[in-house]
Amino acid sequence: MQNSSGKIIIVGGGVIGLCTAYYAIQRGLNVTVLDRDPETEKGCSFGNAGMVVPSHFIPLAAPGMIAKGMRWMMNPESPFYVKPRLNWDLMKWGIQFWKHANEKHTEAVKGLLTELSLESRKLFSGLAEKEDFSLIKRGLLMLCKTQKGLDAESSVAAMANELGIRAEVCDSARVSQLDPGIEMDVAGGVWFEQDCHLDPNKFMHVLRRQIINAGGEIRYQTEVTDYLMKGGEVTGVKLTDGEEITASKIVMACGAWSPAMTQKLGKKLCMQSGKGYSLTLKNPAQLPELCSIFAEAKVAVTPIGDTLRFAGTMEIGGNNLDINPRRVRGIIKSVKEYFPQFCDEDFSEVKPWAGLRPCTPDGVPYIGKMPDHENVIVATGHAMMGLSLGPVTGQLVAKILDQNSEPDQRLGVRF
Repeated sequence: MQNSSGKIIIVGGGVIGLCTAYYAIQRGLNVTVLDRDPETEKGCSFGNAGMVVPSHFIPLAAPGMIAKGMRWMMNPESPFYVKPRLNWDLMKWGIQFWKHANEKHTEAVKGLLTELSLESRKLFSGLAEKEDFSLIKRGLLMLCKTQKGLDAESSVAAMANELGIRAEVCDSARVSQLDPGIEMDVAGGVWFEQDCHLDPNKFMHVLRRQIINAGGEIRYQTEVTDYLMKGGEVTGVKLTDGEEITASKIVMACGAWSPAMTQKLGKKLCMQSGKGYSLTLKNPAQLPELCSIFAEAKVAVTPIGDTLRFAGTMEIGGNNLDINPRRVRGIIKSVKEYFPQFCDEDFSEVKPWAGLRPCTPDGVPYIGKMPDHENVIVATGHAMMGLSLGPVTGQLVAKILDQNSEPDQRLGVRF
């Protein structure tokens, strides 16, 4: 047994785990990250859209999402799909989602999500000053194919401006002026000036390097199977090979696998995995200067160096990473509709990537101490906002570890 007095173990080497490790080390804490994956660009933190989005202040459980989701369920190429199955965890999640998908809940959390996002953007800027990871501060275009879509996004823009998030409603001419690098077939859009994009691969490698250089440890292909207990208290973790590591505090940043780990302590998080896909073109027909989102199709578009990444879909279907070709076709179809210079052949040699987003039923992440086990801290449930909220989450968890404090109670671990 490895005995490390004062050691903090972070279970999970994705963006949340690494950001937590980074800010914990800044506070002088002794940190070891345990990552079940090999040292490759495999996890959800690597293949995502790479966006930092204060514009995303409306939670996943938003007004109208139930009706919209039911319509999308009928279309195998739609942005959203729930795999039908008799599963109590899915039913519980669905009931809670339904209870929160209303204006009252949105009003209750939109200020919190805005505050988190703007603080995270500030932290990204500070990190970029230390080491380059291609952070681009040109904003995001929410592109609308139809006038109906533009009207809906205009309402979101009005809310954004009230919250202090700069948003400009644009006609098609203004959209083309903002991003002349690409031909678009859209009715207009909304420009969120404070949004950014970056290279997620670079960012993850920068975090790894900074952690190691500052004296932290990262262990790959190291999977935690259980907790060590003594007198009802958690004292460490047990690994697949039987190794035991003691620790004073443990952070569970396991993404989609977090419920299985909290269940070992008698509580299972209400969470579902939302599978998303991305397609990266190495030689795109055109290269935009801004990142964007196809409003109606829910597809994110990010220029990363000389490549162009399209990411989309939310497929609730358990922790499997199987590629559904029809969902991929839905992404490609939407690209051609919004960006007419692209065709099917552009994607013929592209290998789709899939990742699992941890989704809470109310659209607010879980950040806080486990009930009855205060030395176990949970940091998960960020859905599509994992990268965007990575730094602020890491900072909040590091503060809990160092000062034994708690963030906003709305972020706490909810069962």
